[in-house]
Amino acid sequence: MESKEGKKIFRGVAIGRIRIFKKTQNQVERRKVENIQKELARYESAKQKAIDQLQTLYKKALKEVGEINAQIFEVHSMMLEDGDYNDSIHNLISTQGVNAEYAVATTGDNFSEMFANMDDEYFKARSIDIKDISERVIAILNGSDISSDIGEEPVIIAAEDLAPSETVQMDKEKLLGFITHLGSANSHTAILARTMGIPALIGIEIKSDWDGKMAVIDGYEGKLVIEPDEEILIKYEEQRKKDEEQKKLLLNLKGKENVTLSGKKINLYANIGDVSDLAAVLQNDAGGIGLFRSEFLYLEKKTFPTEEEQFLVYRQVAERMAGKKVIIRTLDIGADKQVDYFHLDKEDNPAMGYRAIRICLTQPEIFKTQLRALFRASNYGNIAVMYPMIISLEEVREIKKIVKEVKQELDKMGFPYGEVEQGIMIETPAAAIMSDVLAKEVDFFSIGTNDLTQYTLAIDRQNSKLDHFYNPHHEAVMRLIEFVVKNAHEAGIWAGVCGELGADIELTERFLEMGLDELSVSPKCILPVRKAIREIK
Repeated sequence: MESKEGKKIFRGVAIGRIRIFKKTQNQVERRKVENIQKELARYESAKQKAIDQLQTLYKKALKEVGEINAQIFEVHSMMLEDGDYNDSIHNLISTQGVNAEYAVATTGDNFSEMFANMDDEYFKARSIDIKDISERVIAILNGSDISSDIGEEPVIIAAEDLAPSETVQMDKEKLLGFITHLGSANSHTAILARTMGIPALIGIEIKSDWDGKMAVIDGYEGKLVIEPDEEILIKYEEQRKKDEEQKKLLLNLKGKENVTLSGKKINLYANIGDVSDLAAVLQNDAGGIGLFRSEFLYLEKKTFPTEEEQFLVYRQVAERMAGKKVIIRTLDIGADKQVDYFHLDKEDNPAMGYRAIRICLTQPEIFKTQLRALFRASNYGNIAVMYPMIISLEEVREIKKIVKEVKQELDKMGFPYGEVEQGIMIETPAAAIMSDVLAKEVDFFSIGTNDLTQYTLAIDRQNSKLDHFYNPHHEAVMRLIEFVVKNAHEAGIWAGVCGELGADIELTERFLEMGLDELSVSPKCILPVRKAIREIK
């Protein structure tokens, strides 16, 4: 038995034999051509045929992975029409008198390398897209086809890399999962894998002698197990069966309303930690994103993320949610989430220390950078913003003042932005007690029950010695939640829960009785909670 660590792309389990996927190699030789105009026309003809093929792929992807993901192939068509890309090919043919295949291959390599060397992960991931479109044109010029045949039996595909077109063309009934050496979590191929629910890992060096061997992809832990023993195989088979049961639940409940037998409705949204969770949100049919933890952008970097880096991520989330509400929580660093480059002092009680909105209000440039990125991204979808760890009216008014300044800056720079709902998290007893006053200043409340419980009960939820005393169902917590909902409705705003209690089906009926407008839970809990809602009388 052999085990390899990789970067997980989709949380799932695949069990089957490995098939090494070998791409059709298009040999490109540099040749001198006599008729330049004829060679230019030959390239233009191949380019148009490639665009036609991409349109066919777009239609196939539209049925299988939806409009947002199918747009990959429209992007590829646009890349083929790009002025710089075409000018480079035309210039090589015209000035050097070389064949079209060589001009396309050289341009493709140059552009691909340029993207691969960029610092931004989003643009790095476009390197494979350039290679994909170039290979397509070269194949047409050579008179060959790009094949994605994976054989007759269901297999785990192992490849150096996979292009989006190769992934879409594979027979989904026979594709158990895939592993690649190259690629990134932000690549279009990775996004497609998540959307199609295919367990996948990247960053694993592929060995040729794996071909035909039994293997397991563990998309939860990010592991590939080659030739697992019987005990390991049984364990993963049980997990795979659980996943299948969840899929059946999805088939039964997808598209159904979150409504009780008596007609009470509630919005059911998802909590996510980063962009990689988006596929699970869509797969589990969440009505929107109720909590997007933006601090992952800060936690995974060695220095402050730039406005542009943040904007690209927020825009991607907004576009992929296609008009569904996306509530993004502003920076919540501190307490159990420490980042070296923030240079935060060591605190005896960090849970009640310098964290979240307190950092943002005392270091406004960090806050403004994030807000500019958020408001710019709001032009591309339905983005709402919420602010964590609020304890006073003065904080809310200070936030509104900073937001006004940010909007003025964007107006001066000519950046458009949408109408952005702004809410606060109710996670301190102070905010709950003041909720009647706070409700008049904001558009919504999102109750963070994890912190609200620990602060109300004066119990550190991370201290295992206090597990016996920690009771998230404590009546004091329930009364505070009910009080917040009442005050929200009296002020004409909505209130939801985004803490772990939202997924506690023992409390679902009580939450509905309180009049909560929204529950936001982890993607995997969407369907069980929907089932619980639909069974309430």
